[in-house]
Amino acid sequence: MYRSLTIAAAVALFAVPAYAAGSCSRAPASQFQPTSALKAKLEKKGMKVRRIKVENGCYEVYGVTAKGQRVVAAYNAKTFARVSNAEAGEN
Repeated sequence: MYRSLTIAAAVALFAVPAYAAGSCSRAPASQFQPTSALKAKLEKKGMKVRRIKVENGCYEVYGVTAKGQRVVAAYNAKTFARVSNAEAGEN
């Protein structure tokens, strides 16, 4: 039960309008936005970013919310659109 609530809270906190349609980028890595820009964007929303991994056109973010909840989320590396599957880049 606690895990379900944690996941639901993380999804609600970091929801982006493009969330449902998000997918990893197919653009070349030279067109990716810098990870520092994504980190700044998320920290502005109150997330403490622990690590960002680059995987197949996605940035996989590991962090902690202001309430101490762990978050694993994936973002399109070119547009920063939230990807519905946090493990999307690992396919």
